[in-house]
Amino acid sequence: MPRKIEISHKTIIFTVFFLIFLWFLYSILDIILLFFISILIATILNPAVKKLSRLKIPRGMSVIIVYLTGAALLIFSIGTVISPLVEQSRNFATNFPIFLERLQIPEYLIEQITTEITSEIGSISSQILKIGVSIFSNILTVFAVLIISLYFSIAREKLADQLRIILASNQAKRVETILDRLEIELGGWTRGQLALMFLVGISTYVGLRLLRIPYAVPLAVLSGFLEVIPNIGPVVAAIPAIVVGFGISPITGLAVLALSFLVQQVENYFFVPKIMEKSVGISPVVTLLALLIGFRLGGIVGAMLSVPVLITLRVILHEYFSVDKLGK
Repeated sequence: MPRKIEISHKTIIFTVFFLIFLWFLYSILDIILLFFISILIATILNPAVKKLSRLKIPRGMSVIIVYLTGAALLIFSIGTVISPLVEQSRNFATNFPIFLERLQIPEYLIEQITTEITSEIGSISSQILKIGVSIFSNILTVFAVLIISLYFSIAREKLADQLRIILASNQAKRVETILDRLEIELGGWTRGQLALMFLVGISTYVGLRLLRIPYAVPLAVLSGFLEVIPNIGPVVAAIPAIVVGFGISPITGLAVLALSFLVQQVENYFFVPKIMEKSVGISPVVTLLALLIGFRLGGIVGAMLSVPVLITLRVILHEYFSVDKLGK
């Protein structure tokens, strides 16, 4: 006889409430993302705040100084790079097929590559315009992120006492431990990765300028952005610059190839050990998978946040299971 399966009322109620909870999380996903970005910003800037606080500057004033300095540097960097980036990107998309023809690449491949480059790099000005419009149209969201981040930075020292007011002692301690580890792992990885991207981009730009390679700005920006992809990124970023170099002359192409090799060696043996020594490493395969999933779910923004989200989940799961094991 077939076995009769009985489902209790508690199981049904639990399932219904669990589904409601998942729907609630999905409906406030943008708010969760807002809080995550705020905490990420506060985590990145916290070491600078601590250093100023050690100089007997009040923490609130330290936070304001760091945030204003960071905002000024960001605005200056964007304002300096944006104009040549847009102009050179357009010219690069237009003239790149000429360099491919000089290398005697089959015409059908040139057409495919040209179409891809035109759709991706050639539209960079419209993409930047969309981002700018999005930022200004969502100014309240940007303002909310900054306010939450500022509040978190200012109240960080008193957070433990505040947690004990609303949570039980052991739960408050667990949350505080998670936040401490996030500041170390998440903040360390993010600061290190941003520094690597900046240094690789600057090194590539200086090298390309010395070699008198055109389109140095977009090629350097591409190298900096693809630095986040382990192993594969630097190789992919070097290909367009090498094509342009060989399109000019064989000697120039070999010089660009040598420059790419030199930048990668300096990065592997000097930048990475010095910058990422305090950062907890992540497997390149896991990083690449996280980037692909993030890009599929949220585009460029999703890819940028994928690894920080991965680190956050790892810290939370590690703390949860390690504490549970110790308690048993």
